[in-house]
Amino acid sequence: MIEFAPDIPRWRQVADVIRQRIHDGTYQPRTRVPSVLQLTEEFGIASVTAHKVHRALRAEGLIYTEPGMGSFVSKDLPK
Repeated sequence: MIEFAPDIPRWRQVADVIRQRIHDGTYQPRTRVPSVLQLTEEFGIASVTAHKVHRALRAEGLIYTEPGMGSFVSKDLPK
């Protein structure tokens, strides 16, 4: 678990971690990113917060979600 800064929303801090993992290659294109449940367990956040993380990363074009399959790193990452 990370230590959260008190003045930055938690969803934003977790999104920063996942974004960094995508950019450093920890999560490769077309591979699964942590699910909402996995985010809640790893970071100790509420599921509502984890959903915000996924929404933010989708809005940035970093991930996409396949219903019933999960969320994956986008094939063509934005620069």
